[in-house]
Amino acid sequence: MTSTSTLVDWQTAAQIARRVGRPGPVASRAELDDLVEGLRTAAQDAVPHVLRVTRMRPADADVERERDSSGRFTRRVRVEHADLGDVRVVDRATWARANTTSMAALTDPVLAGLDPAARPVESSNARLAAAAEVGGLLALLSSKVLGQFDPYGPGRPTLLLVAPNVLAAERAMQLDPQDFRLWVCLHEQTHALQFAAAPWLAGHLADRMGALLRDVTASSVALSHAPLRDKVALVGRTLLDAVRGDLTTPVDQVLGPDQKEQLAEITAVMALLEGHADVMMDAVGRRVVPSVRTIRSRFEKRRDGEGAPRVDVVLRRVLGMDAKIAQYRDGAAFVRAVEEKVGRDGLNAVWAEPGNLPSAREISDPRAWVRRVHS
Repeated sequence: MTSTSTLVDWQTAAQIARRVGRPGPVASRAELDDLVEGLRTAAQDAVPHVLRVTRMRPADADVERERDSSGRFTRRVRVEHADLGDVRVVDRATWARANTTSMAALTDPVLAGLDPAARPVESSNARLAAAAEVGGLLALLSSKVLGQFDPYGPGRPTLLLVAPNVLAAERAMQLDPQDFRLWVCLHEQTHALQFAAAPWLAGHLADRMGALLRDVTASSVALSHAPLRDKVALVGRTLLDAVRGDLTTPVDQVLGPDQKEQLAEITAVMALLEGHADVMMDAVGRRVVPSVRTIRSRFEKRRDGEGAPRVDVVLRRVLGMDAKIAQYRDGAAFVRAVEEKVGRDGLNAVWAEPGNLPSAREISDPRAWVRRVHS
């Protein structure tokens, strides 16, 4: 993956992430075997619960006809055969490597199609420098992510469960391991179902991100030729915003008005995806996850950085993790408000076509989405 049509030496980025990433928690072989098997079982067990609570089904799901109490035929998803993609239980380095593959699949075709004059410098040194930045970022994030549904990797869509992070989290929050592992998988399998129920979604997001990437690349080329003082000022503003608590990241500082609007629309879709999964993972109730309320309470405190060193709080802001957490909460508020107005089946209209996705304005004004889609 080091041809001149790429801006990042992706193989080197994965190697850097593996070398500089923090090791996972210490555990015995028996504990690790139990962890891996427990996550695989939880991922499988989560599927029927997610299908039931969301009232969604994969677009290509097997269905069967059955008679209801009035004698009419109805269609029901055969939940035991619903295929939401592959499941892999991985370590931190493998998660990082999988993300370099997906990032390459999303970015390289876009960059290869740019006019040569609009491309940044593609020297070997430039690609290696970019690899160091990407690898370092992935190394930091690799200790934070519990699970990730990846629709952009090679082959089938895949759910990645990062075993050492799940183990570290359940230990730190003193949670019931079986409950917590299922709870995590309920969230991630909801993501899998979102993409399975709306097979156009992955392509839609890729197109939107590709368009933004083309614009941002042009801005980045201009920044690369800017005086050193301008580059230093960019980094300084980002750090200052992070310390103050503003939800900005370095890329926010180089976006123009049109690019910020594009990013806001992408962010709205991501807020929907994350908020929907957050609501559904709790909606299964205590009969499925007996300690769900305890898990949610302690997990929210962990998200808020309770007890974390100040440097970790600043780092979260620089990396944009606080903005990501805001997505979860904004999206969850949207989902709950829509359900209050039109119910869960009414909410599911959002997966029917791209035009039904909420706009950035509608995420904060769910009634506007209801009026537009259900008028």
